[in-house]
Amino acid sequence: MSAVRGEFSSRFGFIMAAAGSAVGLGNIWGFPTQTASNGGAAFLVAYLVLAFFLAYPALMAELMIGRHGQANAVSSLQKISNKPWQKHFAFAVGFGGILCAGFILSFYAIVAGWMLSATAEPIATLVGANTASKWLSEQSLTRNIIFTMIFIVLTVAIISRGVENGIEKWSKRLMPALLGILFALIAYVMTQDGAMEGLKAYLVPDFSSIFDAKLLVSALGQAFFSLSLGTSVMIIYGSYISKKENLVSLGAYVTLIDVFIAFVAGLLIIPAMYVAQAQGVEIFSATTGKLLSEDTLVFQVLPALFDGMGEVGLFVGFSFFALMSIAALTSSISMLEAPVSYTVERFGMKRVQATWLIGALIAIVSITIVCNLSSLFGLVITLTTKVAQPLLGLMCCIFVGWIWYRGSLLKAIQEGNPEVHNTLFWKIWPWYTKFVCPLAIGMVFLHSLLS
Repeated sequence: MSAVRGEFSSRFGFIMAAAGSAVGLGNIWGFPTQTASNGGAAFLVAYLVLAFFLAYPALMAELMIGRHGQANAVSSLQKISNKPWQKHFAFAVGFGGILCAGFILSFYAIVAGWMLSATAEPIATLVGANTASKWLSEQSLTRNIIFTMIFIVLTVAIISRGVENGIEKWSKRLMPALLGILFALIAYVMTQDGAMEGLKAYLVPDFSSIFDAKLLVSALGQAFFSLSLGTSVMIIYGSYISKKENLVSLGAYVTLIDVFIAFVAGLLIIPAMYVAQAQGVEIFSATTGKLLSEDTLVFQVLPALFDGMGEVGLFVGFSFFALMSIAALTSSISMLEAPVSYTVERFGMKRVQATWLIGALIAIVSITIVCNLSSLFGLVITLTTKVAQPLLGLMCCIFVGWIWYRGSLLKAIQEGNPEVHNTLFWKIWPWYTKFVCPLAIGMVFLHSLLS
């Protein structure tokens, strides 16, 4: 591998970086919200099934394409294409993933900005800056733009330092911190009144709703969103993995960590909702029984919960939103890497220049969304996470199953794992990716259209 491109210096570094990309607001903000909006435990069951049986094979497809191609997403897909139409298709899929990553980062930065302002608010309260505290806690155009820009600058600063000194270095630091804060908060919430009711809603499923079209599409989109699939991110990360590494086990570790933290995040957020409800905070509509707010759930429910804790709530609130900000940052650096790597390799631009240029373009899109929050925010989320990501992930499965020559594919699987031909993965994954994944993803979307 070219030293200019860089690569992860260790197995642990890749796992932390890839898990950091997967473990973000999608897990700690999106997953619990989707769970609460789609039948609780029924959504959890659907998510777990789709994550392991559809998202993991798609993840392996993207990692395999990236490590084989040793280049950005477009070039890696074109390297396994042989006919002119295939190369055009490769460009559409690869560049589509890059655009998808950019649009996701544009709304992601807004939510992350909310997290940063919520992190700063307890500090302002603690030092007696009540005016600043009120400004930090209330929605306003000025606040949203300022903190969105702060988050984008933080992301750009990390990515501009490259793979080992930027992505890997900070992922190794941020991921353990995230886990420590998460478990400490769960331990506290479980001691509060109402937590057990929330735990029951989260873990005891009502199977009558598990085949609901909205639930299945949301669960599929959540599985792909939380693993950063369909955005070219995992193709890029795959290209930074040494060919001496066992890619099969690495992909399994990333999937397990991602699903585990999504599950654990649910153990925090869902019981916390019921704790807040026990304290008088309205969570569900009295007439419809549906969740009152999805996008801003954690900003309405949890601050009310923290307020009920007295002065210690300031420290707990700070810890929680610091956790959310860390989770956002570990994912945003991967999303920015997708367009940056393409720009550097396609146009020969220096990494620092490319990073700031792409960062500026994403900032413009973010500001546009902030200025039209009610009409654009939900629309961009739906189009990227529930439509584009699963479909682009499906396209990568089609590349592996139908375009990549089988002999070359099997050789790529054996790199770093010469005994893989004796495993179940070798016997199942190639045909599973070729037939089952495209069919299953297609059926989920068809079911949603007919319902």
